Amino acid sequence: MYNREDREQVNYPDRNSEDVYSKPVRAGKRTYFFDVKSTRGNNDFYLTITESKRRNNQDGSFTFDKHKIFLYKEDFEKFREGFDEVVEYIRVKCFGGEIPTRPEGDFEEDGGRRFSGGEFEDL
Repeated sequence: MYNREDREQVNYPDRNSEDVYSKPVRAGKRTYFFDVKSTRGNNDFYLTITESKRRNNQDGSFTFDKHKIFLYKEDFEKFREGFDEVVEYIRVKCFGGEIPTRPEGDFEEDGGRRFSGGEFEDL
């Protein structure tokens, strides 16, 4: 977990940023970023949720596909309620009471190859 003070002191001492707090979550071949941001006047806050997925190109290079949503404070509660309801539906109706988990580091990459262990940066 990171906060603005840590980043400004360590990595970006002169940066005038709207970033307040960031929580990266690695989940298989995807990384989700939960970023708290402030408005320009620093008088309001909102959340961005970004899904980032590494794509390997045929020439050996790679790119990242990113998808982002913006969530504003007036929508936090309704978003959480909707999210909780849908996860509960999947847990009960689709998986009979328990959502199966995937072992950390195990996932299928494009082409059906299996990778186990290793770090995101190693791929």
